Amino acid sequence: MRSNISLVLLLFFLVSSCRKGERITTDTNAKLTIATPELLFDTIFTSIGSITKRLSIVNNNKDAVKVSEITLTGGSSSAFSLNINGEDTFNKNDLVINGQDSINLFVKVTINPNTESMPFLVQDSIILNTNGNRQVVKLLAYGQNAVFINGQTIATNTTWTKSLPYIINGVLTVKSGSSLIIQPGAKVYFHKDASLNVEGNLLVNGTVTDPVLFCSDRLEKLYNEEPGQWKGIFLKRTGNGMVKNAIIKNASVGITSDSLSSTAEPKLILSNSIIKNMQVAAYIGYHSELLAFNNVMYNCGNYLIYAVGGGNYNLKQNTFAGYNLNFPRKTASLSFSDYLSAGAYNKLRLDFTNNIIWGSLTNELDIQKKTTAAIQLNLWNNLIRSANSSYSSNGNILNIDPSFINKEMENFEVSADSPARKKGADLSSDPYFTGYLDKDRKGNTRISPSTLGSYEK
Repeated sequence: MRSNISLVLLLFFLVSSCRKGERITTDTNAKLTIATPELLFDTIFTSIGSITKRLSIVNNNKDAVKVSEITLTGGSSSAFSLNINGEDTFNKNDLVINGQDSINLFVKVTINPNTESMPFLVQDSIILNTNGNRQVVKLLAYGQNAVFINGQTIATNTTWTKSLPYIINGVLTVKSGSSLIIQPGAKVYFHKDASLNVEGNLLVNGTVTDPVLFCSDRLEKLYNEEPGQWKGIFLKRTGNGMVKNAIIKNASVGITSDSLSSTAEPKLILSNSIIKNMQVAAYIGYHSELLAFNNVMYNCGNYLIYAVGGGNYNLKQNTFAGYNLNFPRKTASLSFSDYLSAGAYNKLRLDFTNNIIWGSLTNELDIQKKTTAAIQLNLWNNLIRSANSSYSSNGNILNIDPSFINKEMENFEVSADSPARKKGADLSSDPYFTGYLDKDRKGNTRISPSTLGSYEK
């Protein structure tokens, strides 16, 4: 009797152990489903690892399958590395995947430096063998050699070219009495929370066809428009800057400027540039000075320009588009005040001509007078979104949509029937006309009366 009970228990155990999904099939039609046949890694700077990408491997069959081999073709010498079920390895044998179950493979790439100056392609593949079926996942990464700068100082006049990109980690400081000159087409990438501090001079000489780029070193598509990835450019008390034809994006603040110029030169001349995707602001000035011509600023967390403590601000032919794709903005795009603190304030001088100051809020221009210091305000021929009716004189246009061609696609040129067309004041006598205001951001000749904003056509 006891033997019969034992036999029943054994049969029950055997039946239970053969539940659906646990029998390993050898059927050649039982293939795996792979999420993608190819993993592409965007440009990877040599010697810096990539992000980790996940590759999902699914067994959609009712029974388990045994993957006889998962292997990285390049083996231990590959630029790519694998993690399979928590194990760092380039080869795994006899891995069972239950029916209707899956596993994840995690893939990274690190590329060693070589002599190439242009981006180059690095390739490998993952091979999976299951029941005689050979499935291949291609791995591709674009590598790029670079100049790596780790928390250094520049104490002599230095020129950067476009031959290799520059990767800044930590704080790079341009010391007083020295200049950093950046030539057309140069690319300056910043690691997380890195910054450029200027105590001397910053000269950025981009061109219309070869602008200078300042952005994060995360080049994957996921990070392409992500704000706050690096800290920004800081013009310290002794620092000055001239930035022409640059693209500055994805920082906390694009440019922060402290104090008026300590020399006869303006603190900062910013022209023909784009500043976008800032977590806080495109520009912050503390009792400072900004001359801005033909720039486009948009998609910033709180402000496009935030200037306090007085100062001098000369803005002509700019497009300030107060649209924010990432944050709920409640402050005017352009905010100015004569007040910084009880012991830090000064007179405020504002000269605005031929700008477009527009956005999603009712008031996109805020000028605050909080002290007895004088405010000198010159507003001429601007298109402004504002509830302040006093701005309507001197050729200014209030609260009429400028009709951007496509703000969602970041095209802030104006349409053919825009109210900004041919409404600009004549700037031919302006001291900055030649070399700055005689052409628009794309290099088109300005024809008086000009179109408001950065674009003539």
